[in-house]
Amino acid sequence: MLRLFAAAMILILGTVPAAGLRAEKERQTPYWASISAGKAMMRAGPGKNYPATWLYQRADLPIKVLEVYPNWRRVQDPDGTVGWMLVHLLSDTRTALVNGNEPRPMHERPDASTKIVYRAAPGVVGRLSECSDGWCRLDVGGKRGFIRSDHFWGVDQGESF
Repeated sequence: MLRLFAAAMILILGTVPAAGLRAEKERQTPYWASISAGKAMMRAGPGKNYPATWLYQRADLPIKVLEVYPNWRRVQDPDGTVGWMLVHLLSDTRTALVNGNEPRPMHERPDASTKIVYRAAPGVVGRLSECSDGWCRLDVGGKRGFIRSDHFWGVDQGESF
C-alpha cells in the first residue's frame, strides 16, 4: 500500500513542473518582468554555451521579455540591449526605472494637482503596484507615490493593472 501511495505521489509531483512550463510558454510576449538576482548574466543565445554579453548587478531592474524558450528568455533592458537570460534569474514583480534628466515628482494621488510627497531621481528603480490612466504607484524603498507612466521605463503606454 505504501509503494502504491509513493508511486502515485511521484506521478502527481512529476506533472506539476511540466504544467508550469506549459503555462509559462503560453504567456503572450512581449511582457514585463524584472531581474530577481543580485547578479544576472545576459548571453548571446539561449544556453550557457553562448558567450556572456553583459553582467547585471542590480536586482529589480525592469526588463521586457521578447521571446520564450524552454528555460531561457530573450529580454531587452532599459538601454535597448537585447540578449538571453535564464528564467530563474527573472521575476514577475513589476518594477520601473525613472528616466529623464531631472527628478520626477511622486504625488499623493494619481493627479498632478495633488501634493508632491517625494521626487525620484533619474536611474532610481522602484516597484509598481498599480497603474491606470497614465499614472502608476511607485514604491522606492518604502517611499510611495504616484508618478506619470511616461516618466519611467517599465510599462506599456495605456497599460493598466
